[in-house]
Amino acid sequence: MKKDPILKENVLLQDSGVFQPWIKAGFRIGDKGTHTSRTIMLKELVLLFEDQEQGAPREAYVSAIVDHNCLGKQTVSTRKLTCQRLSELYGLDPSIPLFRVMRQLWQFDENGRPLLALLTALARDPLLRVTTSPVLQMKTGEELVRQKMAQILIEGLEDRLNDNILDKVVRNTSSSWTQSGHLKGRVRKIRQKVTPTPIVTAYALVLGYVLGARGNGLFNTLWAKVLDTPQEELVSLATDAKRLGFLDLSQAGGVVEVSFTRLFTEDERHLIHGTD
Repeated sequence: MKKDPILKENVLLQDSGVFQPWIKAGFRIGDKGTHTSRTIMLKELVLLFEDQEQGAPREAYVSAIVDHNCLGKQTVSTRKLTCQRLSELYGLDPSIPLFRVMRQLWQFDENGRPLLALLTALARDPLLRVTTSPVLQMKTGEELVRQKMAQILIEGLEDRLNDNILDKVVRNTSSSWTQSGHLKGRVRKIRQKVTPTPIVTAYALVLGYVLGARGNGLFNTLWAKVLDTPQEELVSLATDAKRLGFLDLSQAGGVVEVSFTRLFTEDERHLIHGTD
């Protein structure tokens, strides 16, 4: 998709195929996205994770939604569709590294859950990802101009959405940014700053790391920018995350080095950079 911010940050992704490591890690690239019909569905995700333990396999998530109706949907067809959309947004499969790491961090950070959900959805929904620019460029207290959201989607998709679907995507993405805390208000959407936790910061760094960012560059990726926090404060939060045991960090001569031996399995480390 044109205007996809991660394609701008990493030119290698422009030639990526389904077997590339970042795709296997959980990222989704292309022109399609869940936000044609849904938001990040934070309420449903919270309920699902309350119902299922951290290490649950994909089959358990599917059964909880479809067979046991843990989300309280009225019909079987709605349950199946909800399961499909949540799977698109989050993976719901511990064999997907991004989902496994997010699910692990989720249990330790109740306050950070909206941002953990948004960061994962941004990694997996190109439509939502395209809308980062108009949201992040807003000043605190500024009202969202929906036409700016629509315009960047039009440019990114080259008019492949009809007016009705485009309007749905604008509404749904606006709602998702509200659920994450970047916007507030039911009708008029007003920009507000979010406050990341150390664990959320660690996850944002994970996303950049998987895509190839290293050192100080980890604090200037799309995922870091979503946190509304200056680099020096993010480094401080990452230092706190180190104390909590979620990452490894060292600083020398103004250079920050970060690694994730505590979060990634050996197989995942090989997936990300071949050898480690």
